Amino acid sequence: MIMKNKIASLIGFLLVIAVFVAVPIANQGNKSKITIEKETALLQTVKERGYLVCGVNAGLPGFASEDDEGNWSGLDVDFCRAVSAAVFGDADKVEYLGLNAAQRFPTLASGSIDILSRNTTWTISRDVNLMFEFAGVSYYDGQGFLVPAALGITSARGLDGAFVCIASETTSELNLNDYFAENNMAYRPIYVEGNKDAKAKLFAGECDVFTTDASGLASARAGAENPDDWVVLPEIISKEPLGPLVRQGDQEWEDVVRWTLFAMINAEEMGITSRNVDDLLASKSKEVKRLLGVEGYMGPMLGLGTKFGYNIIKLVGNYGESFNKHIGPGTPLNLERGLNNLWNNGGILYVPPFR
Repeated sequence: MIMKNKIASLIGFLLVIAVFVAVPIANQGNKSKITIEKETALLQTVKERGYLVCGVNAGLPGFASEDDEGNWSGLDVDFCRAVSAAVFGDADKVEYLGLNAAQRFPTLASGSIDILSRNTTWTISRDVNLMFEFAGVSYYDGQGFLVPAALGITSARGLDGAFVCIASETTSELNLNDYFAENNMAYRPIYVEGNKDAKAKLFAGECDVFTTDASGLASARAGAENPDDWVVLPEIISKEPLGPLVRQGDQEWEDVVRWTLFAMINAEEMGITSRNVDDLLASKSKEVKRLLGVEGYMGPMLGLGTKFGYNIIKLVGNYGESFNKHIGPGTPLNLERGLNNLWNNGGILYVPPFR
């Protein structure tokens, strides 16, 4: 019996070996397909092109907005700059394409952009049905409501029958339907193309309330002539994990985008900033050395240079620096870190280590 078991095990082992040997042999007749896949890998395409194409919001101050001279800025824009820094060692090799909610997914799917970094919620349908890959969460948000203070409304329960400015084809529209149905309320939709259009209609009195992610409401309120005339209601009716996304099917590019985000968050946790990064090149911390490329092969594993982490932090900054610069306390949005603080500082930002 023992001998039979040994023979059976040996046969099984040889079959496994045969499968692994047969796979490359079988693929030899399909060399052109493999070569094409390598030639069309997006990282190589971006490097050869010489710049990154990044889809962003067409106008969401604090996250993505363009000034009169064509300069883009914001938290989502900084992420595009970070990927550029990782790939090129230069944060400014980026072409930005401003997109509204309806344009963003077809534009990404068509290959017209390399990354979508545009306040987009990670959901199962977008992940699976639309064949996109989310690189992570760059901002934890939730849907709320912005109303004129003059209405005297203090709760979303007082919005029954309201005219609501809402962007179609968004999670905001689906959440709104659910919330009103669950509370036996009705609303009349005023469809808008994006935050800029919604603000214009709300401020012109064409709708009673604007609903979107709370960060978008803060941006809209900050852009009002008199922000005190507008009130963000206390209810948050959804979870909105926002993050950058890419097309499925290119693991290398997905890894580059994902670990760029992780590098920014890890840098904040390690206390590495754009101001002290040069000093920390001499750090005794192994983890710091790996992130900055002083030792280890983290960059080459991604198809990048050894100093990709250093370049991100030096040229753009860590996550906290970007947050505070564009949307944190003292900015027009004046947002607290909240959930978007590090896990060891009262928030839920927690990413894998560089090891």
